[in-house]
Amino acid sequence: MSSTSDPVVPLAPGDAVSAGSAGSARRQGLRTLLAVPLLRNVILGVVAIAVFFIGSGHIGMYRNYQLAEVGPYLVTLLGLSVLVGQNGQISIGHGALMAIGAWTLALVQEHTKLPLAVVLLLATLVSLVFGALLGLVAARLRGPYLAGATLALALGLPDVATRYRSIFGGYQGLQISQPSPPAFLGANFTPQQYLAVIDMICVVVVVILFSNLLRTRIGRNFRAVRDDEIAAQISGISVPRTQVFAFAISAGAAGLGGAMLGLVAANVSPGAFSPVLSISLLAGLVIGGAGTMAGALWGALIMVYVPQWATTLTEKLRLNQGISANVALAIYGILLVTIVITAPLGIQGSLRLAFHKVVSRRKESV
Repeated sequence: MSSTSDPVVPLAPGDAVSAGSAGSARRQGLRTLLAVPLLRNVILGVVAIAVFFIGSGHIGMYRNYQLAEVGPYLVTLLGLSVLVGQNGQISIGHGALMAIGAWTLALVQEHTKLPLAVVLLLATLVSLVFGALLGLVAARLRGPYLAGATLALALGLPDVATRYRSIFGGYQGLQISQPSPPAFLGANFTPQQYLAVIDMICVVVVVILFSNLLRTRIGRNFRAVRDDEIAAQISGISVPRTQVFAFAISAGAAGLGGAMLGLVAANVSPGAFSPVLSISLLAGLVIGGAGTMAGALWGALIMVYVPQWATTLTEKLRLNQGISANVALAIYGILLVTIVITAPLGIQGSLRLAFHKVVSRRKESV
């Protein structure tokens, strides 16, 4: 018996060179594509959403609800990080700005039937405009005076809801309709998982916008004003305009975070946006690390999980209700004092410093 097979045609040297050059061109094109910050961040954001979408299906409803709670605080802290860490302004009123976004969402939902994405955008824009007006005042204040002005906002804004009960619902607040998962996601896709995915999309959008904004001339102006206002003004930078813009975009992020928090809680009431929230936001930012995206993530995780740990601790110790209500604040205080003394750059700053030390020691050993 004889068997036949197709003859093997060897690859000519010219063909090998052309194939290699084509592969090199593709790799070079991919490197060029990833070298563009905006495109790279968009690609990473899409991948992050896809991974989160898949991962959220393998955890329970309660864990998805916890992740949905992290999203609003993370978005708000990203905006606060830009204001405090990148521009050098202090705000103890971001809880009130979150309330503006949340009530905007509730009122628009009550009187219209706009899509959720449009409503979230409106909540962001309303808070951004309010933040710009507040920024005009903030640009004239410095240090403790600025902190006091923003704290006054956090103290006074909740009273508006109780004074105009017919509009804002008084102490009970307004109910918010949570979105239902689309049918194409399947019957096993829970509302908690859907909320977590919506929050993840909002987080990715804000991260992409801020990370690219800080790479532009606007971001460099933020840092120049933070480091030295006189030198920045001599360089031709409008210090008041830069500070107002920083306050506006930070307020817009806070408004979006408040709207997201209202969606998760399905309610907007004055008690949810008390001055304690504003103080907790600033404390969480300092503990996590101001001026960094990862520091905002650490702060958001602390804001969600520390009260839950405090509740578990008080149940185990069988403390009375009066003490248990302040355990979370005590933990915040202990963490804040410890971080300020031992790690002034926050958790993320300390991790980054430790990483650089390890890398430098390895280079020296080699």
